[in-house]
Amino acid sequence: MNAALTRWNTLDAASAAREVLPCCGSHAWAERLAAMRPFADGDALFTASDAVWLGLPEPAWQEAFDSHPRIGQHHAQKQATAESLRWSEQEQRTALSPDAAAKLALEAANHRYEARFGRIFIVCAAGKSATEILGLLEARMSNDAATELHEAAEQQRQITQLRLRRWLGGN
Repeated sequence: MNAALTRWNTLDAASAAREVLPCCGSHAWAERLAAMRPFADGDALFTASDAVWLGLPEPAWQEAFDSHPRIGQHHAQKQATAESLRWSEQEQRTALSPDAAAKLALEAANHRYEARFGRIFIVCAAGKSATEILGLLEARMSNDAATELHEAAEQQRQITQLRLRRWLGGN
C-alpha cells in the first residue's frame, strides 16, 4: 500500500479531510471521502472520489470551482489552499504563454464565459497550450447552462484525479 495513503487512513476525520481538500476544493467532498476510509489502495480511493464528487449537490461543485484561479492567473476567486494554488500553477504551466496577444485573448474569453455562466472557466489544463484552452473555452460557450455545468464538473473530476495521484506521490 502507498505510504501516504496508509498514513492518511490513520488520521482523525477532520485532519484527513483537511489534508485531501487541496485535491478538489470542496469541503463536502473532502469530508465525505475522509469518512469512507480506510482505502486499501489508490484505485479504491480514485473510485470513491468519483462517486463522492458525482453525488454532490451543485453548491459543493461551485465551492470546488471557486478554489481555482482563472487560467493564466495565480490567485483563486475565493478560498484556496497554498497547495491547491501550487498545483494549479503546475497544471497551467503549458498554457502560460509569453505571447501577450494569447494572454489577452484568453483573458477576454474568460470574461465572456463568466458573464454567460456566472463562474470561472474550469478545464483540466495539464499539458494543454493556451491555444488549445482557448479553443475549448470558445467551443463550450455554445453549451446551455445545464450541459456546461456538467462539463465543468467533469473537468473538475479530472483535475481532482490528477491531484489525488500527485498527493499520493508526494508531488
